[in-house]
Amino acid sequence: QVQLVESGGGLVQAGGSLRLACAASGLTFSSATMGWFRQAPGKEREFVARISRTSSTYYAMSVKGRFTISRDNAKNTVYLQMNSLKPEDTAVYYCATAFTVISVRVGDYNYWGQGTQVTVSS
Repeated sequence: QVQLVESGGGLVQAGGSLRLACAASGLTFSSATMGWFRQAPGKEREFVARISRTSSTYYAMSVKGRFTISRDNAKNTVYLQMNSLKPEDTAVYYCATAFTVISVRVGDYNYWGQGTQVTVSS
């Protein structure tokens, strides 16, 4: 079955950086759209970034220019490099796959990881 396992979260000061990783198994990774989403306490889960099988990328306006999504098909891993972090970036970050659908909608993503906590202190 499909498994997605995130890592790399933690506590960082505002202005700092973190790199999240998501290791995937049970799917044809090189053909899959992969996405990062986040959910802050009391808020709905929201789109952060996605990368298609051709490595085209798309970002939420709130992170554009600060975050970079990338993939390593040899390692079945997708990354999220987060720079210039702000307190409002604090959330649980989830990796997900929409298989071959290219989308930013939560509902189009079929499998999700367990999430990794990112906390940005001011």
